[in-house]
Amino acid sequence: MNEAVSRLEAVKANITSAEKEAGRAAGSVTLVAVSKTFAADDIHPVIEAGQRVFGENRVQEAQSKWPALREHFPDLELHLIGPLQSNKAKEAVALFDVIETVDREKIAAELAKEIDKQGKAPRLYVQVNTGLEEQKAGIDPREAVAFVARCREVHGLVIEGLMAIPPFDENPGPHFALLEKLAREAGVEKLSMGMSGDYEKAIAFGATSVRVGSAIFGTR
Repeated sequence: MNEAVSRLEAVKANITSAEKEAGRAAGSVTLVAVSKTFAADDIHPVIEAGQRVFGENRVQEAQSKWPALREHFPDLELHLIGPLQSNKAKEAVALFDVIETVDREKIAAELAKEIDKQGKAPRLYVQVNTGLEEQKAGIDPREAVAFVARCREVHGLVIEGLMAIPPFDENPGPHFALLEKLAREAGVEKLSMGMSGDYEKAIAFGATSVRVGSAIFGTR
């Protein structure tokens, strides 16, 4: 068995165990396999093994490999999980099924314009910078609920969920708890949180999707 496929099966088993331990329904958590920096040849066996949801960090990199993969596997779902520049909104709307990194007014406005123009509406998440880290994308958690409301009321966007990347050197639990609280206050149902090192803990805090890269594909 391909190494990535073997690791994929292990991750899926861990997710099932974490769902059960948290008293959640089996299959309630979506695995987003993060394939950034990996070539189509590396991704292909994972698709063949049944994985259908993938995450990419950069619009340009995703454009170079996913259109061809989708010709063979039209049921793939692609998430943008890296920062979105406003000048890439057109390409992002065309390519991605889910954009998880809406985090400022300018992006919301550009996405609204492109969704209207293309007649294609990717599902949208607001990224929250729960650790208030200067180098990291995401809206200030104190402004998140009001921003979700503005996305809806000013820009006409449908916001499905919230996404966060906790500081790597802190216990992620309080960050997951904060995101869950903000989601309730904002009236959104989806929570994208948890990565290779902490996805089981994220499931205990209510994650509806986890973004797992190195635990499946290994490190570059």
